[in-house]
Amino acid sequence: MKGVLTILFCLFVSSSGLTQDEKFWVFFTDKEGMEFNPYDYFDNKAIERRESLGLSLYDITDYPVNPNYITGVENCVSSVSHHTRWFNAVSVKASFAEIEKVKALSYVKGVMLFSKSSMRITDDYFEEQSDKSDSLIKYQTERMGRSEFQKANIDGRGIRIAVLDAGFTDSDINPCFNHLREGNKIIATYDFVKNNLDVCTGHYHGTAVLSCIAGIYEAEGRSDTLGLATGAEFLLARTEKAQIEVFSEEENWLAAVEWSDRNGADIINSSLGYTGNRYFYRDMNGLNTLVSRAGNLAAKKGILVVNSAGNDGSGDWNFVGAPADADSVLAVGGLLPSSGIHTAFSSVGPTYDFRQKPNVTAYGHVIAAKKNNVSETQGTSFSSPLTAGFAACAWQANRSWTNMELFHELEKGSDLYPYCDYAHGYGVPQASYFLDKTEAVPPSITLEKSKSEIKVTIMSPSLTIREDQTEVEMLLNSSVNCVSDYEDYLFYQFQTADGIIMSYNVIDLQGAESYSFNYPSKAEKVVVYYEGYTIEMRLK
Repeated sequence: MKGVLTILFCLFVSSSGLTQDEKFWVFFTDKEGMEFNPYDYFDNKAIERRESLGLSLYDITDYPVNPNYITGVENCVSSVSHHTRWFNAVSVKASFAEIEKVKALSYVKGVMLFSKSSMRITDDYFEEQSDKSDSLIKYQTERMGRSEFQKANIDGRGIRIAVLDAGFTDSDINPCFNHLREGNKIIATYDFVKNNLDVCTGHYHGTAVLSCIAGIYEAEGRSDTLGLATGAEFLLARTEKAQIEVFSEEENWLAAVEWSDRNGADIINSSLGYTGNRYFYRDMNGLNTLVSRAGNLAAKKGILVVNSAGNDGSGDWNFVGAPADADSVLAVGGLLPSSGIHTAFSSVGPTYDFRQKPNVTAYGHVIAAKKNNVSETQGTSFSSPLTAGFAACAWQANRSWTNMELFHELEKGSDLYPYCDYAHGYGVPQASYFLDKTEAVPPSITLEKSKSEIKVTIMSPSLTIREDQTEVEMLLNSSVNCVSDYEDYLFYQFQTADGIIMSYNVIDLQGAESYSFNYPSKAEKVVVYYEGYTIEMRLK
């Protein structure tokens, strides 16, 4: 069978006289002569997923890499470490002189040089538990509607979640996972660092992440869920040596995504990110990096890919990284529990091509499993699994949805929607939306325009916007009585004529009935969110 991948890219490197080995991807032209039996290769759940979506079981991307091509490359280079079916490629260590020999092979389509910089796990640190820990345990999932899911007996059953991380140390003994062990919910494991089945070594980071998907904390006669998908099944993949790794992590991540697909994953959670340590901002367009391409390809195969936005919001690089930049990857930002709004370390959007990122948000300060107990920690590493667990529950409640239908419903079912910005996305997904299947009815809106002002009035509650020269003034009815998780916070943004967000802000009104702000001279539209309602107005 012939087939040529269409999502390859080539970076041809020239010899510079250097002799030391470098790391390269080598891409092949075809999969000529390769055979493939999906019923031998895929888990039954992977086959069911493809059949439910009407996808072919004989997609060329799933065919094996031609072993003769691999051998041919091996004869030219120092070593071959990994291969990827999806991209029809192998990773090699070679000198530039050896790579010139590889490029001369008739079946080699292109060569790409690895970056020498690192991939970074997106957590910050663990802390000792504080007096606020009890309330945080309850609210990190209640913020998303835990009680509604529990009343409906929704816990992610029937959904298989792959967790790609740096290790799951002590997850085999931590009491937060007793229910998973007793219920045989860990379906498969693989350590892509050491190439064995034991993932309970390495780093604790994956343990904490797993707990924010499905952990249950029991103490002093009470039981609290750390994550919402306590009834889901799991695939655990170790892809990183520690918090920083130089060469192998991208290879491992790609291998783990293919492994997750093969083993029937419905959802992949990845609390990792490539940022300015490896790439330029111009690369954050969802198309340049292999991990972003792999995220999009996994989505085409029916998997919901959930990825942390990153923790670079207050650094020199403050944008989301890869694969969170991919169009079909659900990027999750972090919120500060004390205020419910963006936490400063959470990376922001947009992508380089001005797409909305993050897509949604969740708490970035949580209680998570560590060693034999739990501890406070922070990072979008934990916003992402909270959302992945929520997504499993939402999918259980609406199993007929495709992964991308679920993706968009997660945005629509978040508490800021249709408002969004580059820090909060569309807000926090809410269980009530997925159980009630109802959308909020917008308030009645009246527009009045005179020579000097535009007046927008929203009835019950009332919100008035007046335009006058360079100021927009919101007059808020003091008798507003509506339920909102952003009570007394006013969100606003300015857009270009093309709908691109120019700037945005969140203001704590602290009981004030009005607030005024200047707007950019080039702004075409202002969009305002307050107490559950979104309104917009043309400025020109």
